[in-house]
Amino acid sequence: MFRTITFMAATIVACTSLQISTHAADLMKPFIMSSIETGTVAERSAQVSQNLKTAGFEIVGTYQPYASANILIVTNDALKAAAAKSEFGAYGAAQRISITDVDGEIQVSYTNPTYMAAAYRMKDNLADASSKLKAALGDRGQYGPEEGLSDDDLRDYHYMFLMPYFDDPNRLGSAKSHQEMLDRVEANLAKGVGGITKVYRIDIPGKEETVFGIAMKGSGEEGRQQDDAWIMSEIDFKQNRSTAHLPVEIVVSGKYAWALSARFRIAINFPDLSMTGDNSFMNIMGSPVAIQKAQTLIAGGKYTGDGKYAD
Repeated sequence: MFRTITFMAATIVACTSLQISTHAADLMKPFIMSSIETGTVAERSAQVSQNLKTAGFEIVGTYQPYASANILIVTNDALKAAAAKSEFGAYGAAQRISITDVDGEIQVSYTNPTYMAAAYRMKDNLADASSKLKAALGDRGQYGPEEGLSDDDLRDYHYMFLMPYFDDPNRLGSAKSHQEMLDRVEANLAKGVGGITKVYRIDIPGKEETVFGIAMKGSGEEGRQQDDAWIMSEIDFKQNRSTAHLPVEIVVSGKYAWALSARFRIAINFPDLSMTGDNSFMNIMGSPVAIQKAQTLIAGGKYTGDGKYAD
């Protein structure tokens, strides 16, 4: 009798452990570490660029938000086709690869395509992009928050009560046509209106949807709240850096321009960022409004002060 009970207990423990292991295997984190090596950012950027091109990726833009980092933005036909299948799928049309000098060591990392696909509620899980990036750059493991998130968690993600979901974006402005809005955004980015310039543009095939990656600069007490480098100095403080959080996006869909709320866009890449204390959301409390104001200028709208815009 005792042996039977012991066997049953052991079986329950084994099954429970298997369930926990299986569940843990399904959890995802926003970034994947490719390598940590010596050298310079420039040298590693050149090597990574070549590896990405060999793997069939198109480098659509590069961004150096600060001296110690470089970011490569890539796409390919499969990513663009996947983006075309989903509403606002343009957010998933690009993947970002960062090369960052951290205390003399060069960290190469990239966005986790499957994590991003779930966060952006895409119909395609971007497994093809995941396998190609892994083959081109390697995979030393996912990182970001201490605990990962499941596909279901990501598709319904919001940081906390009353914080925005993916489907609560900021509408920045409207035009008479898709082409008119594209021309307006291009012109204002070229002028650097509001301290914003273009990093890349990807047109989604078969639909009136385009994603722009944007660099955001600002100075002074108020301007720094939109500044990429300043924001990252507050939130990207762990040893494994999350530089590939940048750049943020504006999406032109039809005749409207949209952007994810910074309260969502930052939280999805830093889900364990504390609300208060050192290196917390409280330190960048003015950033979501500052970013929205600047993005609204690019779209030709007018920020009304209540979190919305008026043409």
